[in-house]
Amino acid sequence: MKGFFISTLVACTIALSVPAQAGDVTGKVSFDGTAPKATRLRMDADKVCSRAHKDAVLGEDVVVNANGTLSNVIVYVKDGLKVKKFPAPKGKVKFDQLGCVYTPHVLGVQTGQEVEIVNSDPTLHNVHSLSKDNPSFNVAQPKKGMTLSKTFEKGEIFKVKCEVHTWMGAYIGVFEHPFFAVTGDDGSFKLEKLPPGDYTLEAWHEKYGTQTMKVKVDKAGAATADFTFKGK
Repeated sequence: MKGFFISTLVACTIALSVPAQAGDVTGKVSFDGTAPKATRLRMDADKVCSRAHKDAVLGEDVVVNANGTLSNVIVYVKDGLKVKKFPAPKGKVKFDQLGCVYTPHVLGVQTGQEVEIVNSDPTLHNVHSLSKDNPSFNVAQPKKGMTLSKTFEKGEIFKVKCEVHTWMGAYIGVFEHPFFAVTGDDGSFKLEKLPPGDYTLEAWHEKYGTQTMKVKVDKAGAATADFTFKGK
C-alpha cells in the first residue's frame, strides 16, 4: 500500500510538471475596397523635422499593403483565458520619436512591461498620453537622446500625441496577457502558445474600429482567424 501511494505521488508530480498543450492562432487582416489616399504630413513648422526626410512623409492611419492587407491592426484575445495573471516580460519595448514621427505607429505591450520612450531627434518633443485607465502623462523631451521609462498596469488602447508637432500621433495597446500582435507589411499575425480552449479574438484599427471572432484551439494546437475591414 505504501508503494502505491508513493507511485501515485510520483505520477501526480510528473503530471503537474508537464506543460499543458498549446497552439498558435495565425491569420491575416484584409482590406476590402479602394485604399484611401494617404495624407501627407506637413512638417514645415520645424526645420529639423522637414530636413530629416528627403521624400514626403505620409500618415499611417490607414496603411493598405501591396497584398491587399491592412497594417497597424492589433489582434488580441479578448475573452476565454482561464489564467488571469501572467508575468510581465523582462525585456524593454522601445517607443521612438524619429524624424518627428512616432515609431512604431501602433505598439503592443503587456501590463508591467517596461516601455522606453526615446527622443532621437535634435528638437523638442512632448509625449502626451490620452490614457484613461492608466495615469496619463505629458512629458517634454527637449534634447536628442533623452529617454523616459513607463509601465502600465491596466489593459487599454490609448492615443499618444505631441502638441509641439500636431501631426505626430500613435497608439499604445496594453494587455494583461501576452496573446496579442500588431499586423505589419503583410497583414499577418500570430498569437503564440495559447492553451486549448474557446476564445474571442478582437481586431482593433484606429479608423475602422473593432471586429470580434470566435476561435477554438484544440489539442492539435493550431487555429486560423482572418479578419476583413471595409473601407469607408
